[in-house]
Amino acid sequence: MKQITSILIGAGLRGGYVYSQYALDHPDEFKVIAVAEPDQERRELFAAKHNIPKELQYESYEELLQQDKMADCAMICTQDKMHYEPVTMAMQKGYHVLCEKPMSPDKEEIIKMGAMAKKYDRILSVCHVLRYSPFFSKIKEILEEGRIGRMMSIQHIEEVGYWHHAHSFVRGNWRNKEESSPMILQKCCHDMDIMLWLADSKCKKISSFGELTYFTEENAPTGAPKYCMDGCEHRDQCPFYAPRFYLEHPKAVEDGIVYAVTDQADSVHVLEALKKGPYGRCVFHSDNTVVDHQTVDIEFENQVTASFLMTAFTNQCARRIRIMGTKGELKGDMESGTIEIIDFVSGTNDLIQLHTPSKGHSGSDMSMMREFVRMVGEGKTGKTDASVSVASHLMALAAEEARISRSVIDFEEYSTYEMK
Repeated sequence: MKQITSILIGAGLRGGYVYSQYALDHPDEFKVIAVAEPDQERRELFAAKHNIPKELQYESYEELLQQDKMADCAMICTQDKMHYEPVTMAMQKGYHVLCEKPMSPDKEEIIKMGAMAKKYDRILSVCHVLRYSPFFSKIKEILEEGRIGRMMSIQHIEEVGYWHHAHSFVRGNWRNKEESSPMILQKCCHDMDIMLWLADSKCKKISSFGELTYFTEENAPTGAPKYCMDGCEHRDQCPFYAPRFYLEHPKAVEDGIVYAVTDQADSVHVLEALKKGPYGRCVFHSDNTVVDHQTVDIEFENQVTASFLMTAFTNQCARRIRIMGTKGELKGDMESGTIEIIDFVSGTNDLIQLHTPSKGHSGSDMSMMREFVRMVGEGKTGKTDASVSVASHLMALAAEEARISRSVIDFEEYSTYEMK
């Protein structure tokens, strides 16, 4: 297969450090030839890594997409509310598109993006990376083999991790749903999508409960300053003390989140950035509005029921699942790569141990990129084409509406379009 070329719009953590890494690891398969990024330092650092000449470095996506088509595809990795316009412009120019999730926090934009992919006959692949994970791919295989009989119920939990929640959803870019997306869409559209895929049926009804309970002004310790470095007397007892986390917590570098604080991750630059930057704020004195815990209950048309829990208050950033069937039960832990199958007839337990890389959603990110490159090369759609991803996005938005209105949402009425 010939080398696939791409432009990148948004050189932040996902675009600049995750998806584009595939080009550095597999230069014979994939190459990023141009970048649009408003932050000059970030843009120049990315361009240096990928040997992108000055004339192909752009400050805005508008400037880049006004040029003649110069690559096979475009990776759109801007913030949640900034996907619709560059995705539209890229498809109109003739690019196949990889779009970071969520597609949009706006229901109509989501539906229109799915329709545009059909109109322009383009690949619009959404970064629902879990469908590409060894873990969930194996579970799907087990279900299709009928090893636990007819599926009846799914119990799924996303443990966000206290440190990840504080970084991304209290201090970070996704802290405020008015500026980005509701938590259930931004973080958990992955989980809505994976339950939809495993249940193999359309959503029928959905309800939800959840609140922002802990990360609020009223829970701030007495005398806690606005910024951690302004002499907080509670720093030794606070698990969210910013300097300790970004300089000492292993996930700071392992998951690359320190690069959201500063592109130069040495202690001098980190501490300077924390003095008055958003990641140095006290978690109780931020402008966050997204929930810190939420449940969702789903009824599918094939009568499978699913229960989902998202919580910030865990040590690990992990996903665990139980699936109950008529002939057996399946238990899985994505991060450890373990799947246990219990057979009701024989009483035996079959333990499967998968190799799951510690980074990139347990290997899902690079598996997705490999598949996307193949799709562009062959002109074929895949597991996370917009034609299937739209449905799970709308499930997340319906769950948020159910949470706010304290009601049960009829999904067929809510979705207003024909799902595949």
